[in-house]
Amino acid sequence: MSRPRRMLDDLPGPSGLGDTQDPAPRGQGGDGPPPGPQQPRPALPTPYVSFAIIAGAVVMFFLSPSLSRPLVLERGTFPVGPLALYGPWVQAGEYWRLLGMVFEHGGAMHLLFNMLAVYSLGASLERGIGSLRFLGLSLVTALGGSAFALFFNFDTVTVGASGMILGWGGAMLPILTQQGRREHMFWLVQVAVISLLPGVSWAGHLGGFLFGLPCGMALRMGPKVYSRAIPVLLFIAAALAVVAAHPGRLGGL
Repeated sequence: MSRPRRMLDDLPGPSGLGDTQDPAPRGQGGDGPPPGPQQPRPALPTPYVSFAIIAGAVVMFFLSPSLSRPLVLERGTFPVGPLALYGPWVQAGEYWRLLGMVFEHGGAMHLLFNMLAVYSLGASLERGIGSLRFLGLSLVTALGGSAFALFFNFDTVTVGASGMILGWGGAMLPILTQQGRREHMFWLVQVAVISLLPGVSWAGHLGGFLFGLPCGMALRMGPKVYSRAIPVLLFIAAALAVVAAHPGRLGGL
């Protein structure tokens, strides 16, 4: 799920939270101080979280075959990676799979497309809002995607960072300009169509997106609101994921 980079320049300000850096205007007749030598543009901040996600996913791609665990089903035995999401195993206490699934992928192409999205969409968003805020957003949307995947596909093995990536997409909707939002919606429609294909976790995509929306609204309201909203959203996503991992508590739903 790669992402065009140009639209991300529309984030409102260098921090993505309404900051501005407009140069001092010159007079109509060209009066004012003459322009000095062009200053070099400041270096962009390093997107440490995005780079860590890419590194972790690549490492797990090579380690998973040797660490996989057999899953015996009626139609045969299948190897399952050590971080893949599978409802009965999470129910048995393997809660690390709720976040670990982000680093597991179903093949080279799956890994490639998701990491391209992390490099383009994720890294650009992280530079815009800061690594710490981006980390909180990523945790919320990853848990939200896992929760929905367990609610709707409890007995299905789910892997990939797509739910978290869709959460980033949902968070961007409230903070983009009108033009950026139009382009962004076109991408979201494409992803929605892909989500309906066999073998794709539409539930994980939807969960990540829905949890990303309130994160984006909090971002739009400012750093103070966001810093208060993220712990609440993180708690809700984690609680929902734990409840989804124990469907018996909901009367078998």
